Amino acid sequence: MSRKAAVVALTALAPISWGSTYFVTTEFLPPDRPLFTGLMRALPAGLLLLALTRKLPSGAWWWKSAVLGALNIGAFFPLLFLAAYRLPGGVAAVVGSVGPLFVVGLAALFLAEKPTTRTLLTAVAAAFGVSLVVLKAGAAFDPVGVLAGLLSSLSMSAGVVFTKRWGRPEGVGALALTGWQLTAGGLVILPIAFLVEGAPPALTGTHLAGYAYLALGNTAISYFLWFRGIERLSASSVTLLGPLSPITAAVIGWVALGQALGPVQVLGMVIAFGATLAGQLAPAKPKGAAAGAVPFGSPEKNGQEVSMDLEVSGVRR
Repeated sequence: MSRKAAVVALTALAPISWGSTYFVTTEFLPPDRPLFTGLMRALPAGLLLLALTRKLPSGAWWWKSAVLGALNIGAFFPLLFLAAYRLPGGVAAVVGSVGPLFVVGLAALFLAEKPTTRTLLTAVAAAFGVSLVVLKAGAAFDPVGVLAGLLSSLSMSAGVVFTKRWGRPEGVGALALTGWQLTAGGLVILPIAFLVEGAPPALTGTHLAGYAYLALGNTAISYFLWFRGIERLSASSVTLLGPLSPITAAVIGWVALGQALGPVQVLGMVIAFGATLAGQLAPAKPKGAAAGAVPFGSPEKNGQEVSMDLEVSGVRR
């Protein structure tokens, strides 16, 4: 296996893990507490990584970490959940699947990654494949929900691009940077969760086990792999791994929950998975570099490092 293939495979574990969120949420967690669930995913994981790395931001990285944490976690989760509550799950997933197109545009603007016809077609094919997997006939469209879904996708897309543009401060590993972002994002969600949902629910052992999985495997490890992948791959390559999340959610729903998986959905999976593979054929490094930005993986950086599928692939991270 080539070095790039290994990086792609490890990065792909993140959206695959996020595809399990729907199953864990419905089977192990208290109902109707999505913001509290987002808080329990982000903040404990961030604090754990801070304790392990014993590294805090310094200088400009205080505000950069806050911005990245808000884009990738703090703003992304609440907007995502608003879309999930206002839209049928399939519609929310389709709205979220435009993320690769946002990334292509933002990467051209901030990273000088020139969009190619193949990249654009691949992003469109991925969105189409996801729509076949999750979209049901007669699905309703709520303007507020659609706007929230688009903004959540734009927030995460901007997070991907700026994570790549800003890199990491010298001597700071990806684990520490992940901890900074998860902590910052969790602190953004904290007041929103208590304002909207009130006091935390009473938790059983099953609930605690579910939250432990989400915080450790589904968030701390997955986001570490995700941010590490952003560092080593082009922004468009990373974001085109996103369709693996709804594909995983659909497969888990079929195997574990007995949900129907018809020929159209299988065709959608094939198209989305094919687009994901095609998205990895682009060069590992962007052809251009944004002014003042140090490309990830350059010698200067060596040694560094919310589809919340709340309906079968309905909500990414």
